[in-house]
Amino acid sequence: MGRLFGTDGVRGRANDDLTPELAMAVAAAAARTLGALDRSHPPIAVVGRDPRASGEMLEAAVVAGLASTGAIVMRVGVIPTPGVAYLIGALGADLGVMVSASHNPMPDNGIKIFAAGGQKLPDGVEDAIERTVASGLSTERPVGPLVGRVQDVRDAVDAYVTHLVEAAPNPLTGVKVVVDCANGAAAAVAPEVYRRAGAEVIAIHAEPDGLNINDGCGSTHPDALVAAVQAHGADLGIAHDGDADRCLAVTADGAIIDGDHIMAILAIAMREAGTLTDDTLVATVMSNLGLRIAMAEHGITLVETKVGDRYVLEALTAGGFAIGGEQSGHIVLPAFASTGDGVLTGVNLMARMAATGKSLADLAGVMTQLPQVLVNVRVGDRASASNAPAVASAVHEASAQLGEEGRILLRPSGTEPFVRVMVEARTAELASSIAEQVAGVVRQVSSV
Repeated sequence: MGRLFGTDGVRGRANDDLTPELAMAVAAAAARTLGALDRSHPPIAVVGRDPRASGEMLEAAVVAGLASTGAIVMRVGVIPTPGVAYLIGALGADLGVMVSASHNPMPDNGIKIFAAGGQKLPDGVEDAIERTVASGLSTERPVGPLVGRVQDVRDAVDAYVTHLVEAAPNPLTGVKVVVDCANGAAAAVAPEVYRRAGAEVIAIHAEPDGLNINDGCGSTHPDALVAAVQAHGADLGIAHDGDADRCLAVTADGAIIDGDHIMAILAIAMREAGTLTDDTLVATVMSNLGLRIAMAEHGITLVETKVGDRYVLEALTAGGFAIGGEQSGHIVLPAFASTGDGVLTGVNLMARMAATGKSLADLAGVMTQLPQVLVNVRVGDRASASNAPAVASAVHEASAQLGEEGRILLRPSGTEPFVRVMVEARTAELASSIAEQVAGVVRQVSSV
């Protein structure tokens, strides 16, 4: 068995490589691993999902796997991933499982597991779960009254919405926003949160049918949001992905504002308010060089991590820092959430606009983004392609060509069959040229 966990849980094509049998086994293994810390009561597990059709099937398998170990399952229905993380703490659960493939297309699905307190799992715990799955779950199972029970938490979404509204640092009065819910889990939460926090809200792609999640909409397809912002004369647009753990934005004139810009805006606001611990922001190696320059100009230290919000979370926890995130729009505010929360991010971004009276374009002007090109190369074996000597040589030559005015980063995707080649340079033309050169070498070694 190859490694099950990628950078964000177990993910694959639903009912193909991610089968109900595998979902059941992973859930049972998670309950045995995470519930073993306290034998005074059966493990309590929160289970949620995004609205994709296969989620109904996989949720049933996850619930069955958890209950088969004796766990008490608290099913919360369709809700954003950070909602599951929040409810684990609010309900005093030992673990949680979210059935979602985030921004991936509808045929895919995934299983995200959280420990007590809504925390992402460290590598060692994931390894322990994988070993338990590989062992065939031969441990004796509970029977009779010891079999786990299942209950639906009817007010789960309302509790999460209230939590987000109360997290707003100030009312969103005077802000008109178009929110793209990606026909995903955000539809059940984001428009209500933004309205109750004080904004005027126009919701689009907020009618999930199980098949249309992320389909030409949401944070991976912002064109429709740009058009809607301009058509409605809105102050900004907010784009979420399928499970609403990320947030991107659009200015009134249609410019895309990514996670780097949002982190810069929020970090500066927090420094002014005295809530930015050690004047430090945590970001991944994928963040633009422009973010590093802007933070230095504002007296803010940037701590860098590997790609993946779990690594951002580890750095935040280790340093006790107040904000961190990714260019993709996964942003973590530990005072209010244990994981990236797109709706929480949207609330704080609009609160900054309302408090300052500035447009999103003006706020985003604190950072100048260097031209960045990302090429995704489809490969058969991500590890062998990214570690090939010819690829290493091409990356070395590209680094020398860029010098101190740019950089290149090559890494295998943790969730998809791609090697990602990212180049930043002083001009878009140079970045594109070098990215294509290196991508060509990756394609050559992958086709051998």
